[in-house]
Amino acid sequence: MRFKLTLSLTGAFGRKLPLNYQYEQSAAIYRILAQANEEYTIWLHENGYKLASGKSFKLFSYSRFEVDKYRILKQTAELEILSDNVIWYISFLPEKSTEQFITGIFTNQQFEVGTRKSNVRFQVQSVELMPPPVFSDKMSYKTLSPICLALKQPEGYDQYIAPNHPEACRLIKQNLLDKYLASTGREFSSDDFPFAVEVLNKSKSNLIHIKSGTPQENKIRGFMCNIRLTAPVELQRIAYETGIGSKNSVGFGMVKEI
Repeated sequence: MRFKLTLSLTGAFGRKLPLNYQYEQSAAIYRILAQANEEYTIWLHENGYKLASGKSFKLFSYSRFEVDKYRILKQTAELEILSDNVIWYISFLPEKSTEQFITGIFTNQQFEVGTRKSNVRFQVQSVELMPPPVFSDKMSYKTLSPICLALKQPEGYDQYIAPNHPEACRLIKQNLLDKYLASTGREFSSDDFPFAVEVLNKSKSNLIHIKSGTPQENKIRGFMCNIRLTAPVELQRIAYETGIGSKNSVGFGMVKEI
């Protein structure tokens, strides 16, 4: 279930965001949910959808802000918003988040995104439920936030790979199957089905700083691109609603149909 939020800048703090503001977007979502339903937020943050293996998924995704006019301030690593309004897309699986629930908590909401140094206060002008695409077993998508694919290395660290890497298809398929199991409570009927990932243009690497400037700072690499996904309709829906790849709830993997 996908929502389009039209946001206006209130001018309370300023017009500048850190270039890496994706984690701060996630924090804003949790704060807004907490105001409406504290128990739901605790469940979402601490548990998500869990597998028997202990792996959990927070099955929502969101886009970067879509800004018509902006300026990159390289010296200070900031994004200055020159437009009066921005667009933000947020997507949830519908089981826990109904249209009424999300529309109710976001309508007329004011919230802040950013750090102490670079902070913008937004006012929600409108919340619009977006009709889902007609899902088929072959679909083309454009990334609205970078796709993160983490290949675990024998030494224990993650190697972040591009969607055209030889291992990318396997990682994307397993991630979607895990999300299906976590959200439905049952294994997918079979893993013997046509599945393919084709990158349609040159992918652009993005190194994102999470919790920048703190002892918990982490760097995650994702990739912006257009892809064609061959998969069963049920998995196409999971990809669209929750994002492709991992770390969706901190701003990775949201796609739209093209």
